[in-house]
Amino acid sequence: MGAAPLSAQHAVGRLPGLKEPALVSGPDATLWLIWLEQRPQERGRTTALIRRFGDSEAGPQELTPAPSNLRSRVHDYGGGVLATAVEQDRLILAWIERGCLWRQDWRLPQASPQQPTPLAAPQRLSREGDWELADGVLDLPRQRWIGIREIEGRDELVSLALNASDQTPLLLHQPTDFAGYGCLSPDGQRFAWVEWQQPAMPWDSSRLWCAEFSDTGGLVESRQLAGGDGISVFQPQWLPDGQLLVAEDSSGWWNLMLQPSADAAWERPWPMPAETAMPQWIYGMSTTAWDGEQLIAAVCSRGAWSLQRLSLDGTVQLLPQPFDDLAGLSACNGRAVAVASNSTSVAGLLEIDLRPATPIWSHSPAITSPLSVEAISVAEPLWFNGHQGERTHAWYYPPSGKPPGPAPLLVKSHSGPTAMARRGLSLAIQYWTSRGWGVVDVNYGGSTGFGRDYRERLNGGWGLVDVADCAAAAQALIEAGRANPGQIAIEGGSAGGFTTLAALCFTDVFRAGACRYAVCDLTAMAEDTHRFEARYVDGLVGEWPAARALYEQRSPLLHADQIRCPVLFFQGLQDKVVPPEQTERMAEALRSNGIPVEVRLFEEEGHGFRSQATQIEVLEQTEAFFRRELGLTDGYKAHNPVQQM
Repeated sequence: MGAAPLSAQHAVGRLPGLKEPALVSGPDATLWLIWLEQRPQERGRTTALIRRFGDSEAGPQELTPAPSNLRSRVHDYGGGVLATAVEQDRLILAWIERGCLWRQDWRLPQASPQQPTPLAAPQRLSREGDWELADGVLDLPRQRWIGIREIEGRDELVSLALNASDQTPLLLHQPTDFAGYGCLSPDGQRFAWVEWQQPAMPWDSSRLWCAEFSDTGGLVESRQLAGGDGISVFQPQWLPDGQLLVAEDSSGWWNLMLQPSADAAWERPWPMPAETAMPQWIYGMSTTAWDGEQLIAAVCSRGAWSLQRLSLDGTVQLLPQPFDDLAGLSACNGRAVAVASNSTSVAGLLEIDLRPATPIWSHSPAITSPLSVEAISVAEPLWFNGHQGERTHAWYYPPSGKPPGPAPLLVKSHSGPTAMARRGLSLAIQYWTSRGWGVVDVNYGGSTGFGRDYRERLNGGWGLVDVADCAAAAQALIEAGRANPGQIAIEGGSAGGFTTLAALCFTDVFRAGACRYAVCDLTAMAEDTHRFEARYVDGLVGEWPAARALYEQRSPLLHADQIRCPVLFFQGLQDKVVPPEQTERMAEALRSNGIPVEVRLFEEEGHGFRSQATQIEVLEQTEAFFRRELGLTDGYKAHNPVQQM
C-alpha cells in the first residue's frame, strides 16, 4: 500500500514566511539574529523575532507581539519594514505598522540564557497621514530614520527623528519617480540609493545615486554613479573602507562591481554568467553581505542558487552547504544567515560560521516537514525547446510512489511575470505529487535567474512567449511518456493567472485551468492598476495606448469564446492590483458560452491570499475541481467540496 496523500492542512497555511534576517553584534561581541515571520495562521500577521546566533534550540523571543503587524503598503508590495541598530547594550528597533513609524529600545543581556528586555513602551514617531512609509535605515549620528515615503503618486526620501512623537516626515530628496534601497556610508557622510521612472521597471532600467550630507543633515551634491537606460542596478552597499558595491547587468548578467573611491572608475572583479540579484518587487531584499573580512554572495546559475565567497582580488570560492534556494543574506563578524531551502527541506534559517577553514552550517526549518525524505518528489531540471525553438527551463516533479508512465500533469505558470520558479521544497507541489500527479513549474521566457537575454524574451511577447513555453513544457513531457495528454491542467496566480487563461484561449494542450486573482483584460490593466505596475505592460506587450490592438489580441476576456474547457477562479475582494471586476467579467463571458465555470470570492483577501483557511480552501477545491473535470475517479477527496457559484 502506498503512502497516504499529503493533506491540504499540512501542505499550505502552516509555513510562516521568513523575511529580512539580520545579524547584530551586542555586548561582549554576542551575535544576535533578528528576523521577520509572517504567520498565515494569524491571517498573515508579520512580527519580529530575536535569538542568539547559533542557538536554534532556544525558543525565539517575539519583539512585536500581537496585535502588532509589521507591514508597509508602499507600491502595494511593501517590504523593508524593520530597521535595527545597536548602541552599546541597547538594541534600537524601528518598524512600520499601520502606515506609521514606531520605535522601541531593548536591553541586550551579556549572559545566556537571559533574554532582551524592553526599556520602554513602543513610541509612535510619525503621525498618521495620507502616505505610506518603507525601506528605512537608522542614521545614529543624527538620531534619525531615513527611508521612503510614497505620497500623491510619487516617492520621497524622508527622515524622522528618533526622539520625537507624531512627526510629519521631513523631505530630504525628491526623486523623479520611484526610489529606494538606500544605504549610509561607514563614516556617515554619504548616502546612496536607487531610482527608476516609468515606463521602466527597476529590473529594466534603474540608476544608482549618491549624495553628501550637509552640516544640517540635508542631502546635497546628488549625482548619478551607475546604471541608466537598459541597465538595472540592485542593492547598493558600502564596505567598511568606504568602497561602494552594487550589482548591475550591463554585461547581460547581474554581476557585482566596486567603486574604490568617490571619483574612481568602477571595477568588476567577479565577472560570471550568473546572477547576484533578484527582481526588485519589494524592499528589504539582500543577496550580498560583508562579514567583516570578506564578501559573501548568493549566486543564481541555471535556476539554482549557491553561496560564494568573493575576495577583493577577484577570487571566487564556493561555500559548501546543501541549499540551492536562498534569499535574505546577512553577515556580521565572520558569520552569515540566509533564508534557505532545497528539494527536501522547507524554508528555514541557514546559519553559517565562516571563521573555520571549513565553514560550519546549521539549518532550522520554519516548520517540521510532514513528509519523510523518501516520500518527497525531488525536482528535476527539464530543458526543452520553447517559443521559437529557444531552450527553456522548468522544474519537473514526478508523481510519488508511482511506476514510470503517463500521469496527470499540472503545469504551473509563476506570477510576476518577472520572477522565477524556484527549487526549494514546496509542500503545495507535494500535495499534488502525493496524489499521483506530475507537476512542471515553468521558467518561461521572461523569468529571472538566467541572465538579461532570457529575461527580455518576454519584452513585447507577454501572452505569446509564456503561453508557448508552458504548452511546450507539457508537450515535452507527453512526448517523453510522462504525461497523459487527456489529463493536462494548468494553474497560476496574478500574471501566472493571465498566462493560464491565455494558454486555455490560444493552445489546445490543456483540459482544465484554475486561476487566482488573474489578469483577464490587458486593456483594463493598462488603464486601471496601481502605480508600481502602471506602465509595466508597456514593456511586456507594447506602448499604451498606441499598441491597443496588441492588448486586445492577447486579452483572454476578449477571446473567451476560444476556451473550451472548465475554469475555476479564486478572487479576493480587497484586491487593488487586479480588480475583482476583471474576474467577474471573465467568468460571465465563459458562462455565456456554456463553459463550466466556478468562482470563489474571499471578502477579506487582497492580491495574494494570506489567511491559512483561504490557502487550504483554494488548494482543496482546485484538486477536487481538476479531479472531477478530468475524470480522475481514483483521486482523493478534499475536505470541502467545491460549490458551484
